[in-house]
Amino acid sequence: SNQETLLVMVVVPSIEFLVFFFLLRKPKSDKIEDQHKGDDVVDDLPKFKSFGEKMIYIKSLIHFMIPLCLVYVFEYLINQGLFEMVYFPDIFLKHEEQYQWYQVTYQIGVFISRSSVNVVQFKKIWIMAVLQGCMLIFFGFEAVIMFTPSIWIIFVLIVFEGLLGGGAYVNTFYRMTKEIPATRREFAMSVVTLSDSLGITLAGFLAMPTHNYICGLPGGMRLQ
Repeated sequence: SNQETLLVMVVVPSIEFLVFFFLLRKPKSDKIEDQHKGDDVVDDLPKFKSFGEKMIYIKSLIHFMIPLCLVYVFEYLINQGLFEMVYFPDIFLKHEEQYQWYQVTYQIGVFISRSSVNVVQFKKIWIMAVLQGCMLIFFGFEAVIMFTPSIWIIFVLIVFEGLLGGGAYVNTFYRMTKEIPATRREFAMSVVTLSDSLGITLAGFLAMPTHNYICGLPGGMRLQ
């Protein structure tokens, strides 16, 4: 039931509490060092003195924020506005079961990509935004025309979609840890974090008219 599900998930903030207070390593020195291009360099940049300085500094973060925001707009527009209209009649999975498996395969892709940054890194996040935009176009046509011959192809593409989303997220913040001085890093990360939240919010608003538009097309009533 919904109540039991929520009660089970209480374990998540409990684990976060234990990790924060008992697992994370505490700093042993006030000396700030920044790892940059494989060398230890002393971070001697002063901290922000005013709100205006912070606002000016945000401009230097745009190249992190825009690609990440676009990836999440495209990704969650697919998830919230198109997934439920991508279905295959008369197969071993019911319509609602197909949607559930779409979410599972998506999370598999996200999990893999967010766990891979120590193995492989990508600097050009904008490429992931472009590819995610292509995924949006594909799933948009799929929701209208239903031209893909097998649900297994859809599963593979959804895993790829999750790989792009998780990869964009983890590589953005990985790059920031390497490129942004330590005295600015905490503020920079808190600002860039807004990008994915903004992208998800925009996608939620766009998903509603997108869903209604597709359902209003000839043959769209098949979902009702």
